[in-house]
Amino acid sequence: MVGTGKIGARRAVMLSVVVPCYNERDGVAELHRRVSAACLEQNASYEIVLVIDGATDGTREAIFELAEKDDHVVAIDLARNYGHQIALSAGLEFCRGERILILDADLQDPPELLSAMMAKMDEGFDVVYGQRVKRDGESWFKRASASMFYRLLGRMVDVEIASDSGDFRLMSRRALDHLNAMPERYRFIRGMVSWIGLNQVAFPYERHRRFAGTTHYPLKKMVLLAVDAMTSFSILPLRFASLLGMMFGLLGMVVLGYTLFEWSRGNVVPGWTSLAAITLIMGSVQLLVLGIFGEYLGRMYMETKRRPLYFVNEVVSRDQPTKDSDLPVHRLQEMAKGSRLAEAKVDRMQPKRRGRHAVGSSI
Repeated sequence: MVGTGKIGARRAVMLSVVVPCYNERDGVAELHRRVSAACLEQNASYEIVLVIDGATDGTREAIFELAEKDDHVVAIDLARNYGHQIALSAGLEFCRGERILILDADLQDPPELLSAMMAKMDEGFDVVYGQRVKRDGESWFKRASASMFYRLLGRMVDVEIASDSGDFRLMSRRALDHLNAMPERYRFIRGMVSWIGLNQVAFPYERHRRFAGTTHYPLKKMVLLAVDAMTSFSILPLRFASLLGMMFGLLGMVVLGYTLFEWSRGNVVPGWTSLAAITLIMGSVQLLVLGIFGEYLGRMYMETKRRPLYFVNEVVSRDQPTKDSDLPVHRLQEMAKGSRLAEAKVDRMQPKRRGRHAVGSSI
């Protein structure tokens, strides 16, 4: 089970826009305005799923206010700050659209591109992912580090992960159901979507400056995301550790052979300084290898606990569920049985109720 909570049946919609939000108070109103305008252009039913990831600056209150005024807005308040990738996973498990757009709350990825992405998907693709051809407002260091990361990742993993792409993408319900069936804790969404396969195509676009506030992805989080990506999709670091061991083992044999050769000639090989240096190098390599093993082992340990990825504190929506049930958020078993259609049929037979409803978390 990924996330837990009592979620009732809700009406199916054509389009879901999923936006994880953390301390985005100054940009929430503009986000709602631009996303709503983009959705209205589609002439189809839609919902805007705003996931509140432990915000502390008034974002929660601003989003709740939107959800209580706009039938299309669903506010999911997580129990604490779980991080961007898990908050995004929560929204993807809760949404009910046949097509799903992933968008960041900072508006660096323009929601106005929705129509063009929808048209591209109409050509028969399951995933239309944004590929940045220009990064406005980003530092040279961030652009260079991102380029280096994708080059390195591309050589380490077997699956092709598009360079210069983020989580900004439009997915079909089939692709999303496959993604939701992957319950791992350390999540790298763009890599997981690439691993699924299906028909995917790049959508080139220019990334804009952040609309308001400051970035929530400092260097530390970028490094942690890179580690998640590499350890989730490759065992090459483990092979690298083995290769280091073989290289230093071979070097040791060469040094030993040289020492024995000189000793046989009656020469004493000096070099306490070089010996100490070699010892330090070997010790450092051993600690590095131990750290790599420990990283993989620690991740295995965390996965075996099988804890839910998140808990939901409250869901606010005018589009209240038509009935109460004990369904988990992701509803994977029900989807496999085709119950989404059954839920839609039940919903059409029931009167609509409005208001705020709490989601109780349980294991």
